[in-house]
Amino acid sequence: RQNLKYFDKMRCLRKRSAVSFLGILVVCLLFMNLYIEDGYVLEGDKELIRETATHQLNPERYVHSFKDLSNFSGSINISYRYLAGTPLPRKRYLTIGLSSVKRKKGNYLLETIKSIFEQSSYEELKEIAVVVQLADFDSAWCEGMVQDISQKFAHHIIAGRLIVIHVPEDYYPVLDGLKRNYNDPEDRVKFRSKQNVDYAFLLNFCANLSDYYVMLEDDVRCSKNFLTAVKKVITSREGSYWVTLEFSKLGYIGKLYHSHDLPRLAHFLLMFYQEMPCDWLLIHFRGLLAQKEVIRFKPSLFQHMGYYSSYKGAENKLKDDDFEEESFDIPDNPPANLHTNMNVFENYEASKAYSSIDEYFWGKAPSTGDFYGIVFEKPIKISKIKVVTGTEDRQNDILHHGALEVGEKIVGSKKGRQCTTYLRLGEFKNGNFEITDVENKVLFDINCMRILVTKSQKEWLIIRSISVWTSQTPNQ
Repeated sequence: RQNLKYFDKMRCLRKRSAVSFLGILVVCLLFMNLYIEDGYVLEGDKELIRETATHQLNPERYVHSFKDLSNFSGSINISYRYLAGTPLPRKRYLTIGLSSVKRKKGNYLLETIKSIFEQSSYEELKEIAVVVQLADFDSAWCEGMVQDISQKFAHHIIAGRLIVIHVPEDYYPVLDGLKRNYNDPEDRVKFRSKQNVDYAFLLNFCANLSDYYVMLEDDVRCSKNFLTAVKKVITSREGSYWVTLEFSKLGYIGKLYHSHDLPRLAHFLLMFYQEMPCDWLLIHFRGLLAQKEVIRFKPSLFQHMGYYSSYKGAENKLKDDDFEEESFDIPDNPPANLHTNMNVFENYEASKAYSSIDEYFWGKAPSTGDFYGIVFEKPIKISKIKVVTGTEDRQNDILHHGALEVGEKIVGSKKGRQCTTYLRLGEFKNGNFEITDVENKVLFDINCMRILVTKSQKEWLIIRSISVWTSQTPNQ
């Protein structure tokens, strides 16, 4: 009983202390608001952010979160400082977010910003906004970076497509004495935990600036006309559900989101900021929102160019070998039904080849006359076709002897449709096939396309990708 009385007394004292402390802070903040243009959140809101962020990953406590992340659709009440630029006058199509800190070796931020703007056309620049968050607590470094950015990219700032922001250290949760998951050293835990918070604050800021948002790191090179490629992919996914589209296989580079999901993602990163690195948390986030598989497009639009990591200046030589800098051209691949008479291995079904997503079709040793067929939903004009077989680790699982044909005059039921006549466009060479100017070589509107095995082989067959570019919609 004495122990219970003692604990009750201590709880009362803590409550009184907390109330007094909050009262003093509120008064101080009101006075500070007279001098600071942006203003601050009430300390109660700040404590709520910190409390939410410092909780452990407890399934019982957060079971509602896993079931309905829409509870966290509101923005986090944080005061941002504009270091360069002003609020956007209008909503854009795409916001590009960068978070940067002082590095012990090397600095690539200016090159990254330069690449974004240089690789975009004038028309594309009208549809993008670039938000750079200087997330270091070293004010001298921040001031120096702002001067450099303002000098090199003044016209982009004036045009309202480049903003530089900063979040004061006061808004950050506890970063010392965190759990050492994965046996990481304390400084590593602190670095990756702060990075999660940095990204959460950046996402929160960008939530209402555009329809879509892509995250880049501060040491990235962009593919030419990347926005046009992104728009083409988004259009091709119209009507299908997705949470994250990936345009690079490295880290937190080239990950695309609907802007309406950013508040939930920001809350999620804050909630579990000390649990694991951000790129791991992102996998859990899309899974909780029912996107179980990675949707990644090739070639990659963004390449890691930094040699030294922002963590302790360690060497980081990671490169995306699927990156293509020039003339990135995503195929149209119009809607079609896909079928094959080959013996399919496990779940490597036919549909996985007809996509720029990083998947493929895999069939057991094909025989003469076996085929992979594509029946388009509507007759089309084709300008270019490209087929790639085999993979880097299975270079012999290619089509050793085969041809590509296009057909017209569909017969059969919806499930068993096929063309009655085919025109051969050419043979496969070293497992690959490519042809351009098809619309001038084929006089009819194309209903079907097929890959035909012309000689049996002992090796299995991987069709890595089938790409179709259309020239125009035929008159019907």
